[in-house]
Amino acid sequence: MQTISVLNKSYINGEWTEGKSSRSIDILNPYDRSVVTTVRLASREQLDETFETAKEAQKAWGKSTVEERRAVLEKAAQYLKDHREEIVNTIVTETGGTVLKANVEHHLTLEFLEESIKYADEIYKVKEIPGSAEKLNHIYRLPLGVISSISPFNFPMNLSMRTIAPAIALGNSVVHKPDIQVALSGGSYIAKAFDYAGLPKGVLNVVLTDIDEIGDGMLTNPIPKLISFTGSSAVGRHIGAIAGQNLKRVALELGGNCPFVVLSDADVDQAVNAAIFGKFIHQGQICMIINRIIVHQDKYDEFVEKFVARAKALAYGDPSNPNTVIGPLVNETQLVKALQYIEDAKKEGATVALEGERVGNVLTPYVFTNVNNSSKLAQTELFAPIATIIKAETDNEAIEIANDTAYGLSSAIFTSDLARGEELALQIDSGMTHVNDQTVNDAPNIPFGGNKASGLGRFGNPWVVEEFTVTKWVSVQTTNRQYPF
Repeated sequence: MQTISVLNKSYINGEWTEGKSSRSIDILNPYDRSVVTTVRLASREQLDETFETAKEAQKAWGKSTVEERRAVLEKAAQYLKDHREEIVNTIVTETGGTVLKANVEHHLTLEFLEESIKYADEIYKVKEIPGSAEKLNHIYRLPLGVISSISPFNFPMNLSMRTIAPAIALGNSVVHKPDIQVALSGGSYIAKAFDYAGLPKGVLNVVLTDIDEIGDGMLTNPIPKLISFTGSSAVGRHIGAIAGQNLKRVALELGGNCPFVVLSDADVDQAVNAAIFGKFIHQGQICMIINRIIVHQDKYDEFVEKFVARAKALAYGDPSNPNTVIGPLVNETQLVKALQYIEDAKKEGATVALEGERVGNVLTPYVFTNVNNSSKLAQTELFAPIATIIKAETDNEAIEIANDTAYGLSSAIFTSDLARGEELALQIDSGMTHVNDQTVNDAPNIPFGGNKASGLGRFGNPWVVEEFTVTKWVSVQTTNRQYPF
């Protein structure tokens, strides 16, 4: 593994920089709680100085050529390819994700980075809008400026890169704060890749710190023009309120309560295959994870029987074992919350179809049936290997139940009638619906984002170009204009 004594520092103005806080935090392996490394946190003063650094660096980077930007992006991608095994091992060790999950994350990170190369020419490109013979109307996209980026613990590398790569490709600079629990995969390796690629100093800055140290410093600093955040809806509302007061843009990918709908004509075996993957990948710690399985009454008993049998057989334990499917939850707080959800569900009267258990820091799968959609269990984003199965009397009722949530990120419908499936997909109030697939899907060239409490804005090419640039109208009067006074 890379020398941790370098990667456990902030990366500010092109230098690996020791934090100036009096506090340090241990990054722990979620499986055995062993110390991966210790980070001295960056201070609020360092953060404010970093925004100034990013502001100055962006002035030159915003004028860079498309060839310069593409060369940097390509070389950063090559670094990630050359160090894949090392990075995958770090993701496993730091996030508690399985080997499969870590490889998926590395792959997605590369996809976002490589896609950004395609639209690095979008800034300063001129689009002419018809006007009059005397006036030319030219429309430009310009870099937005400095972007404040905050990423979560669950898929830290690719959820960081999907902001960082387009920002850099479009001439912006970035101040990035990964979740400190996963600082290496969520920030330091990305900084290392761009450092290797020769990105000018100050264009990307990775600040290793926490909220107790900096408060709302990533939000209230006047320099950044956009705040990009992936995380809970509660924090997203807080960010949105501050951004609104300061007239800052936001890109918010927030929580989910994603429905997986099995209609009366569905192939149950394939629906179970999809639901097992979409519920239990990364122990359910994904915003797009299946949170509610809604099954037509004609398929309900068969689905429950087969789903429970498959869930019961999933291998659990050490995530570094390639055969492991269920690894640890990220920390003790998340584990305790999950256990409380289970106790509350039992008190609410949900049926325990599969009783899991805590084994060290691993929670094995739980399955609840006869779940009421209005219950706390069904309306909570669980972020744990806890499956809830809800019975619907009709297909239409299944769609109504799917929509009966404050969230609207991802969703799925299983049916043998693809045309009807797509028609019903349009009736689900979510940013994404997948017919005959599970809910956990992402790609760099689709409009990724949610409705309702699941967020604002869209990632993906070309939608992210609109988010991360400013549009400017330049008119050119070619003849002397006569004015009325």
